[in-house]
Amino acid sequence: MTTRDERTEKAEKAERAEKVGKADTAEQATGEETGADGGTDGGADGVSESERLLFGGPLRYDMGWNQHQGSFLELGLRTMIGRMPRLIGATVRLAHRADPRALRTVAVAELGGGVAQAVGLVAVNQVLTELLGGGATTDRMRDAVPALVVVAVTALVGALLRSASTAGTGRLEPKVFRVATEEYLERVARVELAAVEDEEFHKLLDSAQWGAESARRMIRFCTSVMTAGIALVAAAGVLTVLHPALLPLLVLMTLPSAWSAITIARRRYVSFHAWVQHARAGQLLGRLLIDTQAAPEVRVHNIGPFLLRHFRTMAETGEREQTRLASLAARTGLIASGWTGLVTAGAYGVLGLLLWTGAMDLAVAGTAVIAIRTGSANLEALVVQLNYLYEESLFVADLERLCQEADRRLIPDTGVKLPARVDAIRFENVSFTYPGTDTEPALDAVNVTIPTGRIVALVGNNGSGKSTLAKLLCGLYAPDTGRILWDGLDSTELDRTDLFDRIAVVAQDFYRWPFTARVNIAIGRPDAPHDDQLLHEAAEYAGADETIAALPRGWDTLLARGYKGGHQISGGQWQRLGIARARHRDARVLVVDEPTSALDAETEQRVFDQIRSLAAAGQTVILITHRLHSVRHADDIYVLERGRVAEHGTFEDLMRPDGDGQGLFRRMYLVQSEQYRLDGEERGGE
Repeated sequence: MTTRDERTEKAEKAERAEKVGKADTAEQATGEETGADGGTDGGADGVSESERLLFGGPLRYDMGWNQHQGSFLELGLRTMIGRMPRLIGATVRLAHRADPRALRTVAVAELGGGVAQAVGLVAVNQVLTELLGGGATTDRMRDAVPALVVVAVTALVGALLRSASTAGTGRLEPKVFRVATEEYLERVARVELAAVEDEEFHKLLDSAQWGAESARRMIRFCTSVMTAGIALVAAAGVLTVLHPALLPLLVLMTLPSAWSAITIARRRYVSFHAWVQHARAGQLLGRLLIDTQAAPEVRVHNIGPFLLRHFRTMAETGEREQTRLASLAARTGLIASGWTGLVTAGAYGVLGLLLWTGAMDLAVAGTAVIAIRTGSANLEALVVQLNYLYEESLFVADLERLCQEADRRLIPDTGVKLPARVDAIRFENVSFTYPGTDTEPALDAVNVTIPTGRIVALVGNNGSGKSTLAKLLCGLYAPDTGRILWDGLDSTELDRTDLFDRIAVVAQDFYRWPFTARVNIAIGRPDAPHDDQLLHEAAEYAGADETIAALPRGWDTLLARGYKGGHQISGGQWQRLGIARARHRDARVLVVDEPTSALDAETEQRVFDQIRSLAAAGQTVILITHRLHSVRHADDIYVLERGRVAEHGTFEDLMRPDGDGQGLFRRMYLVQSEQYRLDGEERGGE
């Protein structure tokens, strides 16, 4: 029967294997081993034909943690031992920040346990000396009692100390996880948007997310390393005291065992990675079969048998690969065990020779056997746990690098305060290109003036720069060239928090928070109390009050499908909640990006009427939309094309056939309005 500890160990191994993905190094090792056995049906690289057809090859994650692919395979025994102090030191520093008291408990318990084990071995030697000495049996047993008491006491003390260490480790693990998680989340929440959207930073972020969990596991592995290391030192110290020749015997016996342990562990690592690759592809096909969005096409086009056939092909390839690797691991383990057995026989032969020549007493030999076996087991455990410790430390190092990079790219928490009233926001020759892109600028020498208390519309085709201009206005990006002035104050010199407080955004792709309806609106002002009256007014303003009233639990309904009590609402209902969220924020400047794309015509008209009322009350509205009929009442309209302002004026100005512009807005408007003409109107017009 599989014990709970074994199940936990297997789960952690699977988690580690999933985390680091299919390693290129592991594939190379697998390829080398394949040459010995003649390969697999899937080809020399172990990839099935189904994977080649569906994914173009093995299904790998393009994630930050892939930079550590195969790291487990790169270590030698001497390298691991050399890196042990640094790894333990990093873990100790992290644990000290989390809970110094628990750390002291674990350290004292581990050191005390090592001392107790050493004392116990010495006491065992005394017991054997008394029992194997001369005299009557009763006298020998009586003389051995004090040493037996010491053995019992040290065993009891060792058990108590192990219990204390386990309790301390249990306290440390969740605290270390919390501290490590908060360490990077606090920073990431305050970095510039350009950092989050930067591919390299995002890969580092992806890798660092595993760092907190790795830091938690490092506590356990570090404790295991300390336990094995201290016990090994204790055994070596006792052997040295018993006879100078015994320490080399320990080395001779344990090094082959340690070598075999790391060899088998590495092959198991390769096996896990080969299995994960095929399993990942099969799991993806399984998810596609039950995916809600894919379900209609799966049925109408009868795709189910196709997916099942390829799932079976990949599964069978994985099974053959696992069988082959298991046989190879068994053969390697047998060779390593034979080597270990020969060395062990040689070591015991030397021990017997010492006894034969009288260079060692029988009692000392008995104690030496116990110490050697204890030291051998501890060294094997040390090697395996140190491998795990090293692997986890790579991800903790990623977390540290992320924190350093985030500190470099934090939004400044200082700057010039905005005046209470701003008369206008001006873009002066603003150009901007998204980081990491080699395409033409998203904005190119743009000049825009947004008077406060007015409705300014930004229109144009997809990719014309409308949303980019709004992002720069919100302070999410800084211009590459040019300036954005708030009454003469450069936006790059402003207090960004103050700037954010002035702005509310209703975006087409606003985030649908997996919280209650109440929080989805109130989160527009997360630092303000959730005043029911203000929430009701915001919901009524956006037409979301009817949606909320129809929910099973009203304001307290969880809007997250897949959770117990969770409820799903339509895109149009979500859009009403988004508008209510922006209204509840009650900011001076409202940026509205395609606010009615999912609304019916009647609700859409109501929203635009409300937007006009906001401007009449003194709120500045920047309206971004493809629906040109909705900008008729805008005070100013800017038509953007390929990142430039192509035309500018009122609706009447831009609709004049003999206007100063290129007639771009007029052509777009007429194309859209033509779609709404009735057949009779068309014939009448003819």
